[in-house]
Amino acid sequence: MDRSRDIGELLAIMARLRDPENGCPWDVQQDFDSISAYTLEEAYEVADAIDRRDMDDLRDELGDLLLQVVFHARMAEEAGHFDFTDVVGAISDKMVRRHPHVFAGASFADTEEQTRAWEAIKATERKDKGESDTSALAGVARGLPEWKRALKLQKRAAAVGFDWPDHRPVLDKLEEELDEVRAEFEQGSDAARLQDEIGDMLFVMVNLARHADIDFSRALRHANTKFERRFRRMEAIAAEQGREMAGRDLADQEALWQQVKREESGPDGGS
Repeated sequence: MDRSRDIGELLAIMARLRDPENGCPWDVQQDFDSISAYTLEEAYEVADAIDRRDMDDLRDELGDLLLQVVFHARMAEEAGHFDFTDVVGAISDKMVRRHPHVFAGASFADTEEQTRAWEAIKATERKDKGESDTSALAGVARGLPEWKRALKLQKRAAAVGFDWPDHRPVLDKLEEELDEVRAEFEQGSDAARLQDEIGDMLFVMVNLARHADIDFSRALRHANTKFERRFRRMEAIAAEQGREMAGRDLADQEALWQQVKREESGPDGGS
């Protein structure tokens, strides 16, 4: 690997790709809207590489994510809005401004006080931009994945004291919400009512993960990975037995599921 390369070369590559005359037709026709989905996808692929502790893959995925930043910056430069240097300058200024305990001699008693100061700085930034919303929830972006937005809303509320003291009342609330979902099903409620109650339950699940200091997204990715691994093993066993999954009833499929769990976790099966 040529380690002499720097960001300038990547910026030059992107400029060449976007050249209307001699660039790549696909790259030239892209805009902010068409590229945003790729940006999200690359961020998730970075998270996946971290979960798998695959450092070679993480290096590559971080490069892909950096390319997204360069791509957006190049399109903004072409439109006369800003360029990559402005992006670097903005984030550098922001990090210095939001860490006065590192760069300006301030001190905080603990991480909670630091978090409150962080939110106060962000509120000042919003005010300086002319934003008039003074709510503790101001500035929580609506474009976030909804679980992430729920988490940010909960953290903002907690910063002003609106929070349960620990996980136990959250578990009680989860049981309450589950009972309400069950009641809606039993009453034959319509989709709107079920959506409302299931949404409440999911919101509490995010809160429970927060109180457990567990990343909700990572926990769900772990569950997805575990389900996929076990289901694929079920399919393999079914094929070895000469009876495909689709030809088995639910009880037979459940028996396969339990067999796979025993293979993974021993006689008790685990979760």
